[in-house]
Amino acid sequence: MPSHRVTGRKLSRYKDQRKALLRGLTVDLIRHERITTTLAKAKETRVMAEKLITHGKKGTLHNRRIALSQVPNKDAVEKVFDDLGPRYAERPGGYTRIIKLGPRQGDGASMAVIELV
Repeated sequence: MPSHRVTGRKLSRYKDQRKALLRGLTVDLIRHERITTTLAKAKETRVMAEKLITHGKKGTLHNRRIALSQVPNKDAVEKVFDDLGPRYAERPGGYTRIIKLGPRQGDGASMAVIELV
C-alpha cells in the first residue's frame, strides 16, 4: 500500500477521538501557554496551534469563524485574537517551541514540553 503524502499521526485513536484530543491540547496550550505531553502529541498539537494563531493574526470575522469551527472554545479563540494575534504580528510563523524531556517513568514514552515562544 503506497503511503506517499500521508500527513499526521494516528496516535492510536479513531478520527473523532484524535480530533477531540488535539482540540483539548490546543485549548490548554492557548490557555496556559505551556503544557507537558508526549512528543508525538506535542508535534501534532503544534500544527493545530500554529494555524490557529495565524488566523488570529489576520483578525477578520471570517478567520474568527474558522478558528471557532476548529476549536469550539470561545475563551481560547478570544485569547488568540485579542492577545496572541497582536503579540505575534511581526513574527512569520514558528509560534511554538517543543523541548524534549526524556522517557516517562511508567511506560517509557518520550515526553516533551510545548510552549508558546
